[in-house]
Amino acid sequence: MLRRSETEQCPQISAAARRAAKPAIVYPAGTMPGPDMATLEAARRAMIKTHELIVPPRDARAFRVARGQFFRIVSIEGPQVGDLNLWNADNLSERFFSGKTRALHGAHVGIGDRLWSNMPYLRPMATISHDTLGWYGFDADGAGIHDVIGTRCDPYTNLLLNGTAYDFCCHSNLSRALATELKMEPHAVEHHVHDVLNVFMCTGFTKDTHQYFMKASPVRPGDFIEFFAEIDLLGALSACPGGDCSATHSSDAAACHPLKIEIFEPDRTTLKGWTWPSPSAYHRHHGTHAGS
Repeated sequence: MLRRSETEQCPQISAAARRAAKPAIVYPAGTMPGPDMATLEAARRAMIKTHELIVPPRDARAFRVARGQFFRIVSIEGPQVGDLNLWNADNLSERFFSGKTRALHGAHVGIGDRLWSNMPYLRPMATISHDTLGWYGFDADGAGIHDVIGTRCDPYTNLLLNGTAYDFCCHSNLSRALATELKMEPHAVEHHVHDVLNVFMCTGFTKDTHQYFMKASPVRPGDFIEFFAEIDLLGALSACPGGDCSATHSSDAAACHPLKIEIFEPDRTTLKGWTWPSPSAYHRHHGTHAGS
């Protein structure tokens, strides 16, 4: 006669024991060296603004930042969320990798965290050098600011869920901005648009159903997040049609505001000791004989 398994005999005990396993941080803090924040602070104290541009509500703009420059995303009129994409300015196949950034730093990023590029490059594209919303932390709902959880609002999901075509979702906005920069049509470049850093967005997961939620962003005029460019960057920023994302997105219902992008040139002598990141040195043989 076959003996019943432990799970069949007492499933609640087996389930409880397995759920009681202790968690382990996948990539513990200190596993890799962090950026030299003292050097960045010295560089930013001597920087001069060289360029700025305005991103209109429910629209996007592309911009370029040279390696060693700083750039800011600034709230200027009212609470507004922005969706940020970054590419290697000389190679669009290297782009911001939100998933790995989330795994290395957490669901929300802040000062000292880095925005990492996709494989096979896997290097820091930009380092967060300042954030006026760093005080927020995590609130009673478990929400934080600047998330790398959400993908970006897009017309495909909107059509799927609502049955309507809406052309000013962040995916479409970013596609238009990139197309304008590259002098191409949006449909020809939208495959380069990727999961974003949700700048100023306040998000988390519900405690009961663990669903992704958003709530009113605490950003106010004058607040900004600042980045140090580790490589030459092409960026695009969308002023989300959800406004402060307190209730809705992908519609014309929310109050929306412009965002400003500012670019700064530091005193380059302050960066003479900085180590510029190279693409990953992994040999890419992936276990084949060529790698032996």
